[in-house]
Amino acid sequence: MTFPKPLAGQKALVTGANSGIGKGVAIALGVAGADVVINYETDKDAATEVVDTIRAGGANAIALQADVSSPSEVDAMFARAIEEFGTLDILVANAGLQQDAPFTEMTLEKWSKVLDVNLTGQFLCAQAATREFLRRGVVPSVSRAAGKIICMSSVHQVIPWAGHANYATSKGGIKLLMESMAQELAPKGIRVNAIAPGAVRTPINTSAWSTAEALKSLLTLIPYGRIGEPEDIARAAVWLASDESDYVIGTTLFVDGGMTLYPGFATGG
Repeated sequence: MTFPKPLAGQKALVTGANSGIGKGVAIALGVAGADVVINYETDKDAATEVVDTIRAGGANAIALQADVSSPSEVDAMFARAIEEFGTLDILVANAGLQQDAPFTEMTLEKWSKVLDVNLTGQFLCAQAATREFLRRGVVPSVSRAAGKIICMSSVHQVIPWAGHANYATSKGGIKLLMESMAQELAPKGIRVNAIAPGAVRTPINTSAWSTAEALKSLLTLIPYGRIGEPEDIARAAVWLASDESDYVIGTTLFVDGGMTLYPGFATGG
């Protein structure tokens, strides 16, 4: 049986794609027909494994190292990606990290590092992608849009998170960065949206699900009764990158098993 490839002929770049959600998204984009740039900062071997997986499925892929908070490294990465693939049609700005601490003990270094990667990194990558989308314009045989940007946010763009002020602030910032870009770029044929994952089984949050006790506690926050998998986010990303969502602009798609429904109030609070 031949399955449709909604992203056939398109070129994508996924930041932080050597593990976790980014890895899942990159592989799914490849399955959907896109050639994919695998961005990583560390662990080249893991990035190479993702490249091999995508190539084995019939799409092309390359791994490019860059710190997304560095303007010069982002510029060099996008220049190399465009040199290799000819252009880019899709950006999934996924790279992110946590450096947690109680508010009174959080250092400026931890604050700045998380904001630099999670928020400024998305700004820099989205800016570079937008410049390429505008240079090339719409190619109707490839996509109805000139380009698609998907910002990876979090349920913590709306749920406060004690002990994680820098992370929650970065995700709240992504919300309005995404919406402001969407408002400005939609008239130019560029669609900007976001995905807000809930609890997903990734290396960044192993302590939240790696023991039976921790998982039981976590599931009290998820009405649907299971932890998310990278594939749950990946399927949403493929849809947002495809023409099937062509009229979706400036929207955050929460993929969270109902976490943002405030389950503590299900029995009256």
